[in-house]
Order: sequence, then C-alpha cells, then structure tokens
Amino acid sequence: MAVSLAACGQAGDSGESAEESAAKKGDNITIGLLLPENQTARYEKFDKPLIEKKISELTNGKAKVVYANAKQDATLQTQQVDTMITNKVDALIVDAVDSKAIAGGVKKAKDAGIPVVAFDRLAEGPIDAYTSFDNEEVGKVQGKALVEALGDKAKDGQIVMMNGSVTDPNAALFKKGAHSELDGKVNVGKEYDTKEWKPENANANMEAAISALGKDKIIGVYSANDGMAGGIITALKSAGFTKLPPVTGQDAELAGVQRIVAGEQFMSVYKPYAPEASAAAEMAVALAKGESLDAIAKEKVDSPSQKAIPSVLVPVVSLTKDNIKDTVVKDGVYTVNEICTPKFKAACDQLGLK
Repeated sequence: MAVSLAACGQAGDSGESAEESAAKKGDNITIGLLLPENQTARYEKFDKPLIEKKISELTNGKAKVVYANAKQDATLQTQQVDTMITNKVDALIVDAVDSKAIAGGVKKAKDAGIPVVAFDRLAEGPIDAYTSFDNEEVGKVQGKALVEALGDKAKDGQIVMMNGSVTDPNAALFKKGAHSELDGKVNVGKEYDTKEWKPENANANMEAAISALGKDKIIGVYSANDGMAGGIITALKSAGFTKLPPVTGQDAELAGVQRIVAGEQFMSVYKPYAPEASAAAEMAVALAKGESLDAIAKEKVDSPSQKAIPSVLVPVVSLTKDNIKDTVVKDGVYTVNEICTPKFKAACDQLGLK
C-alpha cells in the first residue's frame, strides 16, 4: 500500500503523467538489474558488465545500475523485486529464476509505475519488453548438429535427451526445437528434465540412463547446455566409454569450448551476448525515460499471460571445433591463451588455434 502511494506521489503530485516525470529526469535514471544465478559463467562475466556499459553509454555516464543476483532462488528474487520497488528504480531488467513465480513481482512493479524488461527468459506478468535469443532455433541448431554428427549411424542405437529445468520457459523451447530436428531421425532411449540446470543433476540422470540402456546402446547425447554437458561427459567417462559419443551444449562456456577443442564435446551454441545485453539496456533506458520502443523492438512475442510483447530476438551460431577462431575468439569472448592452457595446447595446435 505504502509503495503504491509513494509511486503515485512521485509523478502525481504536480498532476503530471509518469511519462512526463520520467522525461524530466533525462539521463539521471536508476535501472534495476536482476540476474537469476551465478553457476553459469555468462551472467556475471558477460551480461552484467555488458548491460552496465551500454546503459552508461546511453546516458552519458549519468545513470545508476543497481544489481542483485538471485542465486537460483525464486523466493529471493521476488524479495529483490520488492527491494527495487522500494528503492524506486526507474526501470527494471529481470532474468527470471522461475518465469511463473516472478509474475506477482512484475505486477507489483507495474502497479508502482516501474516498467519491466524481461531479459533472456520470458517472464510472466505485465512485462513491457523482452529480449532473448530465438530459443526454438537454439534447440533446432543443437538437434541438427547431433543428427549430422551421427550421420548414417543415427538409428544404430539410442540417444539420451538432457533438457533444462521445467521452471525455465526457454528450456521448453529448446526441447521443442530439438525434437523438431531429432524426431523420426534418431531413437530417444531416455529423456530427462534437469532440476535447476545443475551439472550434478545431469550427471546423476546420465548415470541412470547408462544403467537403464547399457553403455553399448548409447550413441549420442542431447544436452541443453554446456554446464550439463560437463556433468554428462564425466558420467560417460566414469562408465568406461572408450570413445565418447557426440554431446551437444549451449552458451559457449570456456570449459565447454575447451572440451570441444579436446574432442570431448561435439558442439555448443554460441549466443552473442553483446547484442542481447545492448537490446535490454536500450529498452530499459527508453522505458525509464517514457520513450517509445518502436525503433528498438521490431518483433512481437506472446507469453502465457500477455500478447504482443515488444521484443528483440538475437540469432545464434552452432559452435564446433571448426569455427572457434571465427566466433568466440574473433568477438573477444575469449583469447586463444584463455582457451589453450597447457592441458589443451596440443589439441589447439592441431586446430590451428595459435
């Protein structure tokens, strides 16, 4: 109640609209940034600094970014939204731990006159804008790569599908895209939804799949991301696979790229973080200033609770040992020295990574 009254008072005391009040602030705005977890390297290493840098550029260094990480805890993230509302941020960028659980917080922010940009995951509730990668396309890229890796042996055994967390709407889109490429072309022996995307849970699931199917029957593994691929590959090695089957991934994490160099992981999906971060920053700044998103968001996306959300969808790239130099190295995500530590130097030399 107090929050709503305070928010009303901000723009309402002089009879001006929220947009007029926002416009008066100019570049002196405060943007709240809520990221979901710190197990995946991308959030703290790439997303946070890229978003902060872009917001600074767009506001001549005058804007303030207030940051919090939910550490995979949906309840904590809801509390963080409440704190942002209390602190009267001008706009909020949220990457939801749980897309449904965040809906109440999004509504509270909206009621307090704070626009919300859903970042990377499509949060439910009355969000104002959304940016992510084309997540169904991510799954298609992964599935297609796995089919190509298996070649004419695609039906000679069974594959295991390790999907992401059911609380993440992106995981459902990855799964849908992957199935559209895999169904009818491979035999799926076991399929799992992996709690909280955790590598240790993927590892346990993979051990169960090996026990159920037998290691001689498994010819490939669809893994929805690199962290889980690491857990899966550990399970495969522990089970005594002399030749690892092709394993997919996503996020182009350093450890994933190194496994690709070493021939342990077949591929990852490289998602250029800079354009996604840039879109989130541009939309948040525009909304904080009461400006239109028409020039920024050219697409519309529907969530389960809302239609036609102004959106920016960023294309993705299939990352294999053949294009490491032209993707993550060229874009400055990693240097050759970061990838090619002594353990991987011989493999890097073979690929011409120098």
